[in-house]
Amino acid sequence: MGSFPGVASLQSQRYYAHPRNQFWPILASLWDEDLARLDYVGRVAMAQAHGLAIWDVYESCLRVGSLDSAIQQARPNDLLGLAARMPLLQAIAHNGGESARHRALTQTLGLPVYKLPSTSPAHAAWSLERKREAWREVLQRHGLLE
Repeated sequence: MGSFPGVASLQSQRYYAHPRNQFWPILASLWDEDLARLDYVGRVAMAQAHGLAIWDVYESCLRVGSLDSAIQQARPNDLLGLAARMPLLQAIAHNGGESARHRALTQTLGLPVYKLPSTSPAHAAWSLERKREAWREVLQRHGLLE
């Protein structure tokens, strides 16, 4: 789960659309997929084929720019409704700190909850390889890697 789409994602109506966001490159490398050949629909299909759903903690918010630290008046998504619509849901993985602030809410679903390093270009404290390894561990733990 992300927090809320950034400006590039909102403008293009596509998750993780910022060209420096590492979400799609991390997943493609873990699943040995050729990211260059995949358009957005193909990327979403890749995630779905591997059992990964993409959603955000917030349904709406006020924010100038794309930084999570600028989020105000956030309204959470209906996570209980999500769980009811997705009976095969095995775990929640928060993509970054702002999303993970809502662990108390996601933990009420009775599923394992993880805080993963943000794939945002603003989160440069971790190398791509270190982020990739953290994501690999969670995906592997839940059978989303071969």
